[in-house]
Amino acid sequence: MKIGNKIFENYTYVMAIINLTPDSFWQESRKSADNVLFAVEKAIRDGAAVIDLGAQSTRPGYGEVTADEEISRLEKPLRMIKERFDVPVSVDTYYSKCAAVALETGADMINDVWGLTHDGDMAQIIAWHKASACIMHNAECTLSGDIWHPIIGFLRNSVRIALDSGIESDKIILDGGIGFAKNREQNWELLNGYDKLYTLGYPLLLGASRKSMFGGEPADRLPQTLQSTRLAARKKILFVRVHDVKENAQAIREVYQN
Repeated sequence: MKIGNKIFENYTYVMAIINLTPDSFWQESRKSADNVLFAVEKAIRDGAAVIDLGAQSTRPGYGEVTADEEISRLEKPLRMIKERFDVPVSVDTYYSKCAAVALETGADMINDVWGLTHDGDMAQIIAWHKASACIMHNAECTLSGDIWHPIIGFLRNSVRIALDSGIESDKIILDGGIGFAKNREQNWELLNGYDKLYTLGYPLLLGASRKSMFGGEPADRLPQTLQSTRLAARKKILFVRVHDVKENAQAIREVYQN
């Protein structure tokens, strides 16, 4: 898979979560223009291959902000990162207006938690900039019954939207959407069967870091997160999107060394 000027294959890479928000559920991931360069430098040093910037929390019960507010939070830190570091940057947004500004500022990928379906212009914006797309499953209501048919159907439709809009096939990665429109039992079913998504023919990204499916408080969920990362590495999932870069990178190395 291509993201920016890098090719990713034959390994499980770490995507570092850096949130430019005041309300993301894991406080340690919250950064601002004042400290974002230190956070990115540390993430790269700890083993991050891609930085994922988010300017809006999508935690349960979050308060939606506008595209303009996302842009105001994102634009300066993104420009600073791209001027300082040679690292691909993903921007987590479902607004095409924010995506356009991000890509013009130097972002390499858009990570859309609505799989290109929330904003009708999103796929065209990504294609116009020859950028990469992370397509995640989501739904208005919690799934019921069999989870695989709606997840795979949604992702297949989103891939069609991407390809019809001109996004290159080697710039697409899929995310099953752990924690989105799924209850705890469904999240575990998705995690344990994540490799079923390979039937769609694209590399996969897993985003399970410190999520509520693991129980307890966010501060106590690192051990379970590392277990999910080891599982991802055994399943040859291309990326894990995580808060704790160093620990997850080490967990991946251990799997590949054995």
